[in-house]
Parts: sequence; C-alpha cells; structure tokens
Amino acid sequence: MSLAAEHVDRFEASRRRLEAIAYRLLGSAAEAEDAVQETYLRWQAADVGRIEVPEAWLTKVLTNLCLNQLTSARARRETYVGQWLPEPLLAGDPMLGPADTVEQRESLSYAVLVLLERLSPNERAVYVLREAFDYPHREIAEILELTEAASQQILHRAKQHVAGGRQRVAVDAAAARRIVEEFLAAATSGQTEPLVRLLTADAVSIGDGGGKVPARAKAFAGATAVARFIWGLFRPGTAKEKVIGGRPEIYPWTANGGPAAIAVIGDRVVGVMCLEVTEAGIAAVLNQVNPDKLERATALWNATDHGEPLFTAL
Repeated sequence: MSLAAEHVDRFEASRRRLEAIAYRLLGSAAEAEDAVQETYLRWQAADVGRIEVPEAWLTKVLTNLCLNQLTSARARRETYVGQWLPEPLLAGDPMLGPADTVEQRESLSYAVLVLLERLSPNERAVYVLREAFDYPHREIAEILELTEAASQQILHRAKQHVAGGRQRVAVDAAAARRIVEEFLAAATSGQTEPLVRLLTADAVSIGDGGGKVPARAKAFAGATAVARFIWGLFRPGTAKEKVIGGRPEIYPWTANGGPAAIAVIGDRVVGVMCLEVTEAGIAAVLNQVNPDKLERATALWNATDHGEPLFTAL
C-alpha cells in the first residue's frame, strides 16, 4: 500500500525525533534505524487518515518495537563476548537529537547509556521519554499502557539507578578537548602517577571488542589499576600494531556530548574512548573497539573536517 505524499512527508518530519528516541532506548544506531524503518512500514500499512495525532501514534509504535527489542537484546547479551557497551555517536551525528537541557544532555551521555542497561525496559522507556523528550506522564502512560502514577513512580526509580551516586559534569566542546588533551598527555607520560591524579579513587575502565578485537572480559577497577591499563595501552609495541593493523592517529573529540579520544587508522575509526567526568575527576574510561559498532562513526568521521591528530600512537 503506497502512501500519499503528505503522509510520507508527515513521517519524514518525525524521523529524526524517532531515531533519537530509538537510539537512547537501544544504545545502537543500527538497531535504532531498523526500529524506525519498521515503524514506517506500520505507518504505511495503517489507515493514516483516521489517526488523530500522528506523532503520538508513531511514538507509541516505535517505543513498543524498542521494548520488544530490548527484551530479546537482554537474552543475546548473555552470550555476548566480553563487556557490552553502546554504539558511540560522534559530534555532528543527527541521531544525537536534542541536547538543549541538562536532562537531555544527561540522557545522551555515554556513561548514562551504559547505566540505562541496568534498567527494565519500562524504566528505560519512561526515563528516555520524560527526561530526554519532555513527554508528560499522561502521554507516557498512554504509550506504555500504565497509569500516570505508575509512570511517575517508575521515573523516580529509574533516576535513582541512573544517578549512581555520581555528580557528572557537563562540559562544552572546548573544555572537552582540554580534558582529553590532559588525559592523553598523562597517558603518554611514561608514568602512571599523572593518570592516577586525574582519576577518581573508584574509577573503572571497560572495553568492548565484541570478540573481534582483544578487550579484557572484566572491567579494571580503582585508579591505580585503570592508570596502569591506560599507560600500557599507549605504550609503544609492535605486537599491538600488528593486532589493530597499523599505528592509530589520536584525535581529541566529543562523542555523545562528552570528552572522547578517537583512534583512526587510514580511513577507519578503530576506537572511541569516552571519558566520564565528575566533580572528583574522571570516573570511567569506556573504550569501544568493536568494529561493528564503529561503522557509523567511521562514515561521519570521513565526512568531517577533523584537523590534525594530536599524536600517532604506538
């Protein structure tokens, strides 16, 4: 069944918002695109002339598709090789969606996306719809077929889980670059002490190689352990060069609105290292090196004027 041009345009006007919602719900740009495409197919099959509020209808369909996806994703991640981290989005990616308010920026941050994995599907949906997109509880209740009171209670519980006892610091692009440059200077200083001073006492480092790139199966925990790992990561070595296929150029950048170091070999992004910044220091170093989760980042990187690298690693 083909849609009239006006109905196609109506959907396309909502596409970016739907993609941004789906990405926050799923932590995967590829899966978000699939969910939005399936929403379009259902829109195409519906009697759209009888849908009173198309945006609400589309949001409900998309959200429920994502909830189903989250349920099956949990089962798949039980057999995932090593640690699972979300797919990072580099600065300029339209799927990042709105980032005008503190709540929107928080919901987008890489560290929060990691924490959202702890939530139940309903908790994640309520948190994303309310905090990132400012949906009233009345509409969230209709989307999820809950009462408004239940939606409010779920949000309160979700926010407690996401807070995690840490006060994350929002930084602009210039500050993010300074943080990354200072971090990388410490990482390549040849000593661990400068890194330890930048990290919180309970800092963690997590890597996601997806079984395709070597990455530790368990997180490093504690400032000293993390500093030693990072120091070793940037320590020159021909063995590492052979594993990753060359000597990566390192750029200070932003991913998911926060400080990040981008590792590039030729025209491929081979690593995105996201830093979680708190008032006490860097609390987490989250390394995405799974090539399947860097394809979108690579495409955007190659279309971006990113200047000269800070240095060439290894």
